[in-house]
Amino acid sequence: MAATRRIAASRRTAAPRGTAATHRVVGTRRIAAGTAIAAFCAASLAGCATGTGTTRQGAPGPEKAKPAAPAPQNVVRLIGDGSTAYTGAQPHLLRPERLKPGQQPPQFVVFSWDGAGEDSQKLFSHFRKVARANNTTMTYFLSGVYMLPDHKRDLYRPPRHSPGRSDIGFNDEEGIAATAKQLRLAWLEGNEIGTHFNGHFCGSGGGVGEWSVEDWKDEIVQAKRFVKSWKTNAGMATAAPLPFDYDKELIGARTPCLEGQKNFVRAAREMGFRYDSSGVNNQIWPEKKGGLWDLSMQLVPFPGHSYEQLTMDYNFMVNQSGTTSQGDPAKHDFWGDQMRDGLLKGFHRAYFGNRAPLIIGNHFESWNGGTYMRAVEEVIEAVCNKPDVRCVSFRQLADWLDAQDPATLRKLRTLGVGEAPKQGWASFLSGRPAPAPKGVPGAPAVKR
Repeated sequence: MAATRRIAASRRTAAPRGTAATHRVVGTRRIAAGTAIAAFCAASLAGCATGTGTTRQGAPGPEKAKPAAPAPQNVVRLIGDGSTAYTGAQPHLLRPERLKPGQQPPQFVVFSWDGAGEDSQKLFSHFRKVARANNTTMTYFLSGVYMLPDHKRDLYRPPRHSPGRSDIGFNDEEGIAATAKQLRLAWLEGNEIGTHFNGHFCGSGGGVGEWSVEDWKDEIVQAKRFVKSWKTNAGMATAAPLPFDYDKELIGARTPCLEGQKNFVRAAREMGFRYDSSGVNNQIWPEKKGGLWDLSMQLVPFPGHSYEQLTMDYNFMVNQSGTTSQGDPAKHDFWGDQMRDGLLKGFHRAYFGNRAPLIIGNHFESWNGGTYMRAVEEVIEAVCNKPDVRCVSFRQLADWLDAQDPATLRKLRTLGVGEAPKQGWASFLSGRPAPAPKGVPGAPAVKR
């Protein structure tokens, strides 16, 4: 994949001609209920903190969130061939705080990107800029083969397929260098690097929906390996490393086409993952399934239709232009507005209702003239600076959920879509919570 052309779009079996079908189409009624750090910053991250513990400005929630412990300064420990490195705690993360009795939950919004990579469209770097301007962190689901050059394609041995096979192709050195730069800066800005795995096989004939638990484990190991050895594979021994340990960084994923979730979750739990975002759900508070937080995308109103739509650009596209990813130019603006307004309706339904986190998925693509990219940017600008709103990564959302009293989360899950507590939040969540886990603000002091 040359950096001068668009990264090959993910496809699935029986995709409409001209589309990049990455997820099952959902348009239905609602479902039933350091030194190296300083060098990185100097490259292209103006104002980057090097272990100061600086947090983003804005309104993080009902009570100002406390910054996480600052990263040690000048701590760099190369890992393996130097493709990755331990550089201390990730900067720009907010410390999760347990809700106090009667406290209204913040409104979380997660923007996530499938198969994240930097190509000639430069959408990765663009949305990093948008995020910084709007007090936002995001999750980038990296496809491992985007860190593997085409001439080394045989290093990938996909489950149930021949070596060197990938339905989204591979990359070249220029594209790998560009993607590595964006991953490096994104992490330093507080964003999460997840995985979208490798070859993106969908449908019958070896698609991920047919994979066993062992197949998934093999795929995960390979996705990690390509990130942990990208400098060697691409012949870039002098390049700067990614500033994180990917074995520790990688805690969640979204499966190709939202297929194979059952066996993936079993494999992911055994390999230390903490969440999955491969499902479809209503706008309700999440719970753990199979030991992982189920942070599924959701159904939101679809303006002009009687049914609801999945919170993903691809699904809006297929339900608008159908058989092509570049439909009638005269309708591009309308289609983008339709997606924007649908996401905003979903946001307001939660913000003024049950405060369930809003989960949104996207691709760095120019479908229908780039109208969906414009829509997503407008949603970010409209919601991420509001009081009590936190636009965060999945990692930060999972951290917050883990910090809460389980009884509080069970109470929140009794609220339906858009349902605010009839007696108000102060009364609804006024019960005495259980003690907070050790290390979480609000926990009892440890006696020495």
